[in-house]
Amino acid sequence: MPPRFLVRGGRALHGTVRPAGNKNAALPILAATLLADGPMVLENIPRIRDVETMLGLLGDLGAETEWTGPNTVRVDTRPARSKPLNPELCARIRASILLAGPLLARFGKVVLPPPGGDVIGRRRVDTHFLALEHLGVTVEVGDRYELEAKSLQGSDIFLDEPSVTGTENALMAAVAAKGRTVLRNAASEPHVQDLARALVAMGAHVEGIGTNVYTIEGGYPLSGATYAIGPDHIEIGSFIGLAAVTNGEITIDPVRPDDLRSTVLGFERLGIRAVIEGTRLTIRAGQERRIRPDLGGHVPKLEDGPWPAFPADLMSTTIVTATQCSGIILVFEKMFESRLFFVDKLIGMGARIVLCDPHRAVISGPAPLRGGTVESPDIRAGMAMLLAALAAEGPSIIYNVGQIERGYERIDERLRSLGAEIERADG
Repeated sequence: MPPRFLVRGGRALHGTVRPAGNKNAALPILAATLLADGPMVLENIPRIRDVETMLGLLGDLGAETEWTGPNTVRVDTRPARSKPLNPELCARIRASILLAGPLLARFGKVVLPPPGGDVIGRRRVDTHFLALEHLGVTVEVGDRYELEAKSLQGSDIFLDEPSVTGTENALMAAVAAKGRTVLRNAASEPHVQDLARALVAMGAHVEGIGTNVYTIEGGYPLSGATYAIGPDHIEIGSFIGLAAVTNGEITIDPVRPDDLRSTVLGFERLGIRAVIEGTRLTIRAGQERRIRPDLGGHVPKLEDGPWPAFPADLMSTTIVTATQCSGIILVFEKMFESRLFFVDKLIGMGARIVLCDPHRAVISGPAPLRGGTVESPDIRAGMAMLLAALAAEGPSIIYNVGQIERGYERIDERLRSLGAEIERADG
């Protein structure tokens, strides 16, 4: 029988939790180790399945990888060699495409199978290849992607959309390209900023970190370095939702307050207020949990968008939270057309939700949730179902928990430390 979580909900959770390192920063930084002429030591790396898969891809290329601590990994890519990427490993994670830029910089060519990952809608790769073509890369698309560049040359690039991984691939290729590259309409999420800071630690010349215009002076040699990954703002948002739906009190430490402005604002719209003191964020027990209507009493709307807007990866968590709040709200998921399709599982548990179309849903709360048997469709919806199970009365079983564990490190152990009744069953 596949692994599953056995959950008994209805208990308020309390305590302090340390957020894991940002997986969406760890994956591109691991790819960037191919650019270093010495070993990289990466700290605060989440020990999750997606990270292990990326390490497997690097190892398959010949790199030496070693966990030197619970969340510290040493990577030496000097022995790496040019070869087609392992298709089985690439099928496990979408982040395998992040190896395109570094491999082009290192070897001048890359053969890349189509990447895998969550099925949450069409996730185009055009932005990656259009940006790389500006740097001198030729691209052939068939059953696999074949990219080649005799040399990388800096360029002025306007990305056709602020794609996170497209920006990251362009950044990693640009630091190796000769001359100046300007990336416009670039993504600036916290994990993109982390990658840029890691590249600077390696010796790259990157300006504009945190904005949507990056200026890179390329062609400088990059050395090994030690770099600590920042806390995962999406996991922090998940714990905010966890405190809210169980009516508990949870302190999250450490956090980067600047990474959480849109998240805190979004939860305030649901009547959930955070107290931030230095690097500590606390959600008090007994929150109002009343959805704040727009002026004139109109139904409010919560929508996601590219940074610094409300993060798309928190929409699933927000929907569950809204089911436990008084009032009506419209959520508008703009980024992925299949992300809201998990709400039928919440409706089966007692939630009052109308799915208007693939991008919009209306939630009316509060709705008492009852335990049920559900399956995790993707990382973020899986975490949302876990929140729903912990808020519900009675037992729940969550299948396909490997999806949750792709993005959340030892989540069952950490939830138990907060008082949750949750067990992982493997047989």
